[in-house]
Amino acid sequence: MALDRGLVFMSDTRTNAGLDNISTFRKMYHWEVPGERVITVMTAGNLATTQAVISILDERTKAANDRDPSIFAAPSMFQAARIVADTLKDVIFQHTQAGQQAAAFNATIILGGQIKGGPPRLFLIYPEGNFIEAGGDTPFFQIGEMKYGRPILVRAYEPGMSFEEAMRLLLVSFDSTLKANLTVGLPFDYHLYVADSFERGRSGRIEKDDAFFDIVSQGWGDALKTALDSLPTFNFDS
Repeated sequence: MALDRGLVFMSDTRTNAGLDNISTFRKMYHWEVPGERVITVMTAGNLATTQAVISILDERTKAANDRDPSIFAAPSMFQAARIVADTLKDVIFQHTQAGQQAAAFNATIILGGQIKGGPPRLFLIYPEGNFIEAGGDTPFFQIGEMKYGRPILVRAYEPGMSFEEAMRLLLVSFDSTLKANLTVGLPFDYHLYVADSFERGRSGRIEKDDAFFDIVSQGWGDALKTALDSLPTFNFDS
């Protein structure tokens, strides 16, 4: 999510291969050169694909002989998005070369951050290797299971909101999703990037027993019921 004050990232940690095979895996990753660049990636889709992409990107930031193309060498966030997009497309292509169906290994990625000389930017990267950028008309992206949590984002998002308000909004959005879909679940990871800081911002994890999330979840449910009760009932005779 892009705000006037920076970028906000939040991801769940649940993956599944059927209702009887549910696991917890991190879906948010960070790379940083303090004072020069901060890059955050969130993933959704086939776990083998996303882990391969992250491993390749990470190795290129560490191995001097294999830094090209590296997100640490990208001169802009747009070029970093191209590197991530090409890596994702190549990983999926390698699976198809082995006789696998490409759709079975699809994944999508959200890439955000800032490289010195440019503003904070946010991209949504598709499995085909193309991508789009967030802007004034589309200031946030979702990947994975999104339909249940999207309405509150569309209704309540404001570019000038504080990080604290954005966290509350995202928790309400995730709460709506996990109430309706078993493929999404706690813990939630988050990262708050302050524009022009060029350093990793506040980050952490909302655990299953988090007291604040319980308050938000219960309060949002109660508020919805109150709002529904305040509306006029349907009149069949009108």
